[in-house]
Amino acid sequence: MATRSRNTPRTASLSAKARRGELMSADCPSREVLKHVTSRWGVLLLVVLMDGVHRFSDLRRKVGGVSEKMLAQTLKWLEADGFVHRESFATVPPHVEYTLTPLGRQVGKRVEALADWIEASLPDILDAQRARSAAARRVASAVQRHRIL
Repeated sequence: MATRSRNTPRTASLSAKARRGELMSADCPSREVLKHVTSRWGVLLLVVLMDGVHRFSDLRRKVGGVSEKMLAQTLKWLEADGFVHRESFATVPPHVEYTLTPLGRQVGKRVEALADWIEASLPDILDAQRARSAAARRVASAVQRHRIL
C-alpha cells in the first residue's frame, strides 16, 4: 500500500465523497473547513490575499463591510486550516502581515473562479431573482384578492 503525504490530495473528489455520503455526515471534519472557506468573508479574504501580502488594516479597507471582529475571526479560521500565514513583527506599533500558504493558493484559485463566475453571471442571477420575486408578489396579490372576495 502506497503512503500519501499530508499535502497530497486524496484521489476521490469532493463531489465523489458527497455522492458516497462522507461530506453529508454530520461529523465530517471537512464541513468546518468548507464553512470557513465558503463563508462570505472567507471567500473575499482568499480572493484579496491572492494578490500577495496584506496588513490587517489593508484587508479591512479592501473587504468592504467586514467588521474588525469578523476579519480577525475569519483570518484565525483560515490560519488554523493552513490557508493563511500570519507573520508578526516586533515593532511599535505592531506590524502583522498575512499571506496565503501554498494550500491557501490552491483553495484561493478555486474560490476566485467561483467569485468570477458569480460576477460574470450576475445579470442572469438578478433576472432570476426579479422573476421569482415578481411571481411571489403575483401569488400574494391573488391570495389577498381571494380573501377580500
